[in-house]
Formats: sequence, structure tokens, C-alpha cells
Amino acid sequence: MAASMASQAVARGLHGASAKYLFLDKFKCAQVSSRRWLNLQEYQSKKLMQESGVTVQRFYVADNPPDALQAAKRLNAKEIVLKAQILAGGRGKGVFNSGLKGGVHLTKDPSVVGELASKMLGYSLTTKQTPKEGVEVKTVMVAEALDITRETYFAILMDRACNGPVMVGSPQGGMDIEEVADKSPELIFKEVIDIFEGVRDDQALRMAANLGFKGPLERQAADQIMRLYDLFLKVDATQVEVNPLGETPEGQVVCFDAKISFDDNAEFRQKAVFAMGDMSESDPTETEAAKWDLKYIGLDGNIACFVNGAGLAMATCDIIDLHGGKPANFLDLGGGVKEKQVYEAFKLLTADPKVEAILVNIFGGIVNCAIIANGITKACRELELKVPLVVRLEGTNVQEAKRILSESGLPIVAANDLDDAAKKAVAAITRK
Repeated sequence: MAASMASQAVARGLHGASAKYLFLDKFKCAQVSSRRWLNLQEYQSKKLMQESGVTVQRFYVADNPPDALQAAKRLNAKEIVLKAQILAGGRGKGVFNSGLKGGVHLTKDPSVVGELASKMLGYSLTTKQTPKEGVEVKTVMVAEALDITRETYFAILMDRACNGPVMVGSPQGGMDIEEVADKSPELIFKEVIDIFEGVRDDQALRMAANLGFKGPLERQAADQIMRLYDLFLKVDATQVEVNPLGETPEGQVVCFDAKISFDDNAEFRQKAVFAMGDMSESDPTETEAAKWDLKYIGLDGNIACFVNGAGLAMATCDIIDLHGGKPANFLDLGGGVKEKQVYEAFKLLTADPKVEAILVNIFGGIVNCAIIANGITKACRELELKVPLVVRLEGTNVQEAKRILSESGLPIVAANDLDDAAKKAVAAITRK
């Protein structure tokens, strides 16, 4: 059965939220997983790099037009770049609701930076990666603009196949590395890093040469690579991606843009880094779900999907679609769930005005079905559930769970299997 639009949306959401794929060669890709989705603004990533001795453009951050103007004057640069700081790509081609076009502006006149900032700060910027209404810009980065004579790609990431970190590079930077790997796999170079030795000097020099740096620039690039690895270790990163790592006409190797992903298991020792996380641009429901270790992705239908596991989520969305229904969202409990999480999950689902029915589809492997059943009955009573509820449970302690539900006296519709559950959920909507 072909995947429905809903399950494809779930897949895209999971891919964006929990995994980053990088093609290392023609036949293999590495995956870096993260469940907390820590996002840093561009200036925050550059600050971390700067603190590790990595060469970045000189920059200041401002949250009001006068400060942006003063920053431009302090830079005393030949050319200045003003960048709106939001967690979305395509800023350069975005549009503000102030009428200003472009979230990135170049100028040789510092005096116009304040005026440009006044049309950015406090206004919403809409790009290909933001919601239709855009995202409000609260800060701008005022940076020295440098010419780039050549762009390369460089990243350090965790590779399960190698049981540790790997350097990945290409002399073709400034574009999606996946596209380069697909069309020109011979231009993807990798170096496996020994976790005990770290990046050796000969490895860094070889990668610099493969990236196309020549003469003194080769040594300079190698030094930058070694400092990026120091950063990778220092902040407990799962990935440091620099695109582009470029060279300037003046003979300088500069990290012009970077994305850093972090190991959320190291949050306890990276409190300063995680405190920088900007959740203001996240969907409020997703943010609330994350507080309870729940994963939530909103869709545009009217049947809420309460599941455990991404695969089960996509299967549930597909079968609802097959029977003529539309998923309103999916909420993934994950493993090791507690009754409190089940209760909070129901609060999130019932707060969505689009939801006209709830389908619970749980396969209890790690999850104890009795815990789910107790959480469901508690939520139904305390929240005074008003929409139809269809429940399909299988796995650990399922008989006890079914007893709890049947003796609760609540109007819960039991389902024998996933197909039966989807039919009953769609039927419940149809009868309304």
C-alpha cells in the first residue's frame, strides 16, 4: 500500500526532528539521532566556534535598531551583512510583513543598518521553511561581510558503522551534501577518527588537501579542522557541520555557516549550551509534549493518533486514511512510559479543537499495557472526555489492561486489531 500523505508528513516530521542523514559514500549513510531537538541560532553556534578558536566572521548581535546601527559602526568593515536570526532556512529569499524583502542584506554603508533592522525586528519573516504566518524576528546578527573565492563542505559526525566520529568533506560546498553524494560520489571524502587518538595531524592535512586547499591554506584548513574536532568533543556534539568552509581572496580559511547537533544525554554536563536552546519558535504543543518526553506532530485531520513508535504511527495514519478518515496528529509515547505521561498526552490531544475522535494504538513491548489502561481511565474521568475514544492494545499485560478498561464503566470502544480500530474511529466521526 502506498504511503498516505499523512504518514509521509509524519516521516518528514520525524526526519526533521530526530535524525540527520549524511551520505558517506555511494552505498552507505550514517544517521545521527537526537530526541530533544536542541536548536541554536546562527550567532549562538558561531559563538561556540569562536570560543574554540575556529575562525568565523566578526559579528555582533542586536535586539533593537539603535544597537544594530552601533554594531555596524563598531565593526568598521568594508561591507556588512545583516542577518535576521530565526530557526529556518531560506532567509535570504524570505519576506517580512513590514514589506521588506530578504532576511539577509549586504551594505557598504553602516548608516542604513539601523533602518534595515527597524524593518526586521518585531516583524515576521516568512520563508519556504516557516509557517505561512512567518516567524517573528527578535534578534539580528550584524557581521563583517567577507568575499568567498571558493566553498567547501566539512562535517564531523557520529557514525555507528565506525563506532565513533567520522570526518566527512567535499570540495563542493554551498549545496546539499546529499546531492553531491548522489551525483558525484567521488567528491565525498571521509576519515575515521580514533576516539583515543583524536584527529591526527596527517588526517587533518589529508582532508584539507582533499577539500582543495593548497599551499599555506592547506595548513590553515587543517588547523581549523582540528579545532572543530576540539569543539565537537567539548560540547558533546553528535554533529558539527560547516557549509561552507570557505577561503577568502585575502588567503583566510573561514567557517561561514555552521549547524551543531548535540547529544541530549549529555545535558547534565552541558547546562550552559542547553540553556541557549530557543524554543520560542517551536509549536507550543510540541514544546509542551517534549516536557513530558512525548513526541507530537500536528496534521490537518480530525482523528488523534495516540501511539508508541514511529512505525506504528505511520501505519495508523495510513489505515485511517485507507478507511476515509484523516489524522489530526500523532502523539508518540515512546518506551518506559508512566501513567502521568498518558494523562498529559490526553490533555494535549483534547486541547486540539480539530480532534473529533481519539484512536489509541499501543503495542506493549517495553510499554506495560496496564499502565496505559490506568492512564486512559484516569484521563477520561478527570478531563471529562467528550469525544469518542477507540482503544487497541496488544502485548505486555494486555489482559489486565483490557479488564481495567472494561470495568471502568467509561464509553471506551475496544478494537480487536488496527484495521478494526481505524474503522471504528472513522465510523465514530461519520455518525456525529
